[in-house]
Amino acid sequence: MAAPGRPAATLPPEIEPAELPADAIEVGRIADAWGIKGWFKVLPHSADPQALFSSKRWFLQPPEKGPQAFRGTVLLRVREAKDHSDSVVARADGVEGRDAAEALKGARVFIPRSSFPTASDDEYYWVDLIGLEVVNREGVRLGQVKDLMATGPQTVLVVAYEEGGKAFERMIPFVSAYVDKVDVPGRRIDVDWQADY
Repeated sequence: MAAPGRPAATLPPEIEPAELPADAIEVGRIADAWGIKGWFKVLPHSADPQALFSSKRWFLQPPEKGPQAFRGTVLLRVREAKDHSDSVVARADGVEGRDAAEALKGARVFIPRSSFPTASDDEYYWVDLIGLEVVNREGVRLGQVKDLMATGPQTVLVVAYEEGGKAFERMIPFVSAYVDKVDVPGRRIDVDWQADY
C-alpha cells in the first residue's frame, strides 16, 4: 500500500512483459533500492551467485505478498551486477533513479538454466542436486535431497526420508570423504554413510 499522499510505484515502460523460459530457475529476490541512481539490491538464494553475474537477461515475477508494481513476467536487461557484502547489487535498462528501483522491491528473479556458467567436472549447482536419490554403498536408500546448507567451509546435503509414516531429515556432508559419486542424469548420489548415523 502506498504511503498517504504518495502514489504506488510503477515500472518504467522500458521494462517489457515477457514469457518465463521453460528452464527458468528462481535465483534470488530484489530486496530494495540501493542508492539514488537506480541500483537495486538482490538477495541471492545461493551462497555462490554466479548465475546472476553470467546472465544479462533476468526475468522478474512479482512477490506473492505485498504491493505489486507489475503482474505476470517481465524482462529486465541488466547492465551491471556485482558482489556487495552478502548480496548482489545491480542496475538495469529503464531503471533510472531510486523510485524506479523501489518499484522492483520484492520481485523474484529468474534466470534460464541454459544461461548458467558451465560447472567443472567436480562442481554442481545446488538446484541440480535437489530431488536426487541418496543411496549408500550397501544399496540402502537414505532419502532424497531436499535442500543444501552452507556451513562455512563445507556444504551439507539435507536428505528427507520417511520412517514409520513420519518425515525425518538427515544431514550428510557434501565432501569427497562421504560422497562417492554424483550422477545428475541418473538422479542419484552414492555415499559412504549409514542410515543410523
